[in-house]
Amino acid sequence: MTTVTRFAPSPTGRLHVGNIRTALHNWMLARKAGGTFMLRIDDTDAERSEERYVEAIRADLEWLGLIPDGEERQSQRLDSYDAAFEMLRAAGRVYPAYETAQELDLKRKIQLGRGLPPIYDRGALQLSEAERAAKEAGGVAPHWRFKLDHGEAITWDDGVRGPQKFDAAQLSDPVIRRADGSWLYMLPSCVDDIAMGITHVLRGEDHVSNTAVQMQMFTALGATPPRFAHEALLVGKEGKLSKRLGSLGCDAFRERDIEPEALIALLARLGTSMPVEPIAARDVLIETFDLGTFGRAPAKFDDTELDRINAAIVHQLDYNAVCDRLPKDMDAAAWHAVRPNLEKVGDAKEWWRIVTGPIEQPAFDAETRDYLAEASDALAWSDSPWRDLTTTLKERTGRKGKTLFLPLRQALTGMDHGPDMGELLPLIGEDEARTRLLSGSQG
Repeated sequence: MTTVTRFAPSPTGRLHVGNIRTALHNWMLARKAGGTFMLRIDDTDAERSEERYVEAIRADLEWLGLIPDGEERQSQRLDSYDAAFEMLRAAGRVYPAYETAQELDLKRKIQLGRGLPPIYDRGALQLSEAERAAKEAGGVAPHWRFKLDHGEAITWDDGVRGPQKFDAAQLSDPVIRRADGSWLYMLPSCVDDIAMGITHVLRGEDHVSNTAVQMQMFTALGATPPRFAHEALLVGKEGKLSKRLGSLGCDAFRERDIEPEALIALLARLGTSMPVEPIAARDVLIETFDLGTFGRAPAKFDDTELDRINAAIVHQLDYNAVCDRLPKDMDAAAWHAVRPNLEKVGDAKEWWRIVTGPIEQPAFDAETRDYLAEASDALAWSDSPWRDLTTTLKERTGRKGKTLFLPLRQALTGMDHGPDMGELLPLIGEDEARTRLLSGSQG
């Protein structure tokens, strides 16, 4: 059987790190099995769904390199949900309910006050035909619930959590359709998973009770449920990420100059027993992807760790992968020279400014000025000007180590540290290098 996974975001906002991780793991699960990864836009909520977010989701997945093999939109499949609904109603598996939100809230409070679980009491099933007719004649439109079968336990072998068992009688019959005819998540998701041939559903552990309900929905619709797996949720250093998700979206990561490869490398293994490493090769990440390595403890997302991974990824990037993001005239040699000193690709522009000038030199004492004058005289251009310069100066002055190298770096770059001068000096060029050394000697 071909493995088919899906990522099913609602277009009510931008993708954030939590659902990026969900998309990534479903993509990896499909790619490792040589299967299919689908995008499903869950846009049945017409009031909250916006087309700009649909476009943003597509753009974010493209930036991440998580290209789906196909796309479906729930707003274009409403007839399928109607047909499934009518089938379930004919089979007695859905029923109308008339309680208001306030009435349901009161019921829950009473149950909690009695020490009982806040489960829907199926009061709507106790209404007679006449009572239902009277409510509708009075202008009360029903919402619709799926009737769970209390006859047997709900079980499945979860890909992360292992064997799961739920007592259906301890679950509320879920509302699947609102009084205005609009759909909630549960039934359309099952109908789509069947139609799209979804074989594996990998999602957050906050959906575990939803899965228990949907297991019965699949059976009621005459289908075999997909294999389910529920991974631990992401948390931050201070706890839940929910209040910070706005700063943890693809747009924010792009603004911070985070490489998509860094985000992928971190999220691919976050929450697993595998080490998080700056692996830019996705085939390596896919090959080592295994649900068996996923832990049950919440996975901790740390911006500091992302920055560390990002810097290490930048140090691996070839010139051709970044040339369109570098300053004009910055070539492969310049990229190779400055790359080890970068945390982000955007930092290259500051090092290129040091190459092209102008720079600000520190104030040198008289002895150092004399040394820089000697350096200006000793500078002779060759295939290795830095090595030749320092060798000559060592012989002439007896200097070595920091006293030999640091004043030269300060005069040539205005910095105490930076890229290898053997690579940087040829980029500065003979004339500019001599000018800078003379400037330093004159104070």
